[in-house]
Amino acid sequence: MWPPKPVYERYPQMWFLLGLLFIATGLYLGFEFSFSFLYVMVGFFCCVFGAALFTLRLVERPRAQAAAESRKPIHFDSADSTRAAPSENSATPSTEQPAGD
Repeated sequence: MWPPKPVYERYPQMWFLLGLLFIATGLYLGFEFSFSFLYVMVGFFCCVFGAALFTLRLVERPRAQAAAESRKPIHFDSADSTRAAPSENSATPSTEQPAGD
């Protein structure tokens, strides 16, 4: 099951915010606490992952849109414009000379 589009679009910001929260928690606890260094490192990696995800999406979106536009089906204005040969009732001038006097 895929997440809803508004949630999916906010994943990079969510990861970056999570990283900032980990960093803030590690700094708040102070370096006397044994796991504060781990909090700061996890926060740093979350921030880097969020920034990388944002950058990759920013780079890939124009490519995906260009590829989607090149795969669009060809739409004709009307069915008449696709005929290979004119029908018998068409208004094309005849090349034969009328039988004469």
